[in-house]
Amino acid sequence: MKKHLTFLGAILVMAGSMVQAQEVNSSAAAYGSSSGEDVTIENGVDYVPEISLDARFGYEYRSSGKAAGFGGDGLLLNIDGKISKNFSYSFNHYLSGTNGEDSSVFDATNWLTLTYELGNFAITAGKDALAIGSFEYDAYDLDCYFDMNSMFYNSISCWQWGASASWTNNAETSTFAFQVANSPFSYAPKEDNLYAYNLAWYGAWDWYESIWSVNLMEYAPGEFVKMVALGNMFYAGNFSMMVDLMARGNDWSDSLDQDYTLAFQPAYNFGESVRLFGKLGVEHLSDDVEYDFWGEYPALEDKIAANEENPYVMPAYLVGGKEYVYYGAGVEYFPLKENKNIRLHAVWASNNYTNRHVFNVGLTWKFDVVNTIRNIARKAR
Repeated sequence: MKKHLTFLGAILVMAGSMVQAQEVNSSAAAYGSSSGEDVTIENGVDYVPEISLDARFGYEYRSSGKAAGFGGDGLLLNIDGKISKNFSYSFNHYLSGTNGEDSSVFDATNWLTLTYELGNFAITAGKDALAIGSFEYDAYDLDCYFDMNSMFYNSISCWQWGASASWTNNAETSTFAFQVANSPFSYAPKEDNLYAYNLAWYGAWDWYESIWSVNLMEYAPGEFVKMVALGNMFYAGNFSMMVDLMARGNDWSDSLDQDYTLAFQPAYNFGESVRLFGKLGVEHLSDDVEYDFWGEYPALEDKIAANEENPYVMPAYLVGGKEYVYYGAGVEYFPLKENKNIRLHAVWASNNYTNRHVFNVGLTWKFDVVNTIRNIARKAR
């Protein structure tokens, strides 16, 4: 905890120094030159980073054992900025929450990337999400209601060290990316010598967005989980529909029968303030697959016993012969007209494995560190 507080204090001091420098330089530009341009902006590049703290808090009730209580879902630090015209960086880190271990600060880091852009091309290196095609998978942590997500989403170790190269067309409607990273089955990243190879297409139009991918993820030397993931988002006025399909397996020929996830999420926006949404997913995992995203590899009887003892809404494991159907609904409310930095939510989720229900009512907010310090500095003057 001391590490986190010291780290956060350093970030705040750094942000304050940069904002103070910006204020002084802006004033100097206004009085010392005819153009009045901010000297911290060079060739159209603003070097003051965006820094925010994101948090979510709520009250949760589970029908199993009538478990209930208040609690937080995490406090995340975001830093995004430019080093030069071509170099940019992005950082997302859990300051508190269920992720990470005290032994390494990077265990609680979601992503830490440095990107070099040159024209239509970009190269990114660092810790990043595996490039897997799915809008459910791609969602930001605090935008997810975990009992409404697939077992795949909740089990894969998606944040991995690696590098990627991408190309975007001139219209910026399509980006193609190739990524090489540590495999999600690698539990000693610098020792296991296991890798993931991912090829993805990101499309964006007014009526449609895509995240499609072909993935090879090594679970043993020379042995790969082969996956095709097709994430689709359709738009029609205030209505949107997510349709995700993932097919995974040891061989391309039997992946549809062995391991798959199919999910639908319709949503409707009532103006800028209210979003109503639902979720329905179907997932299947055969008992004879040779890989396990949890990394535990229990026997079938142990899976069944763990499911019977499990008090939570989601099952402990999927077992063969039964499709996992998960579903839910929710509403989000944004009280501020000028931005969406505050969000209230109420959600319900259940599934056919446990037949239990979870209800969660809560609040998510984004604290803009740089703008807050800038406003304080202006008032202090």
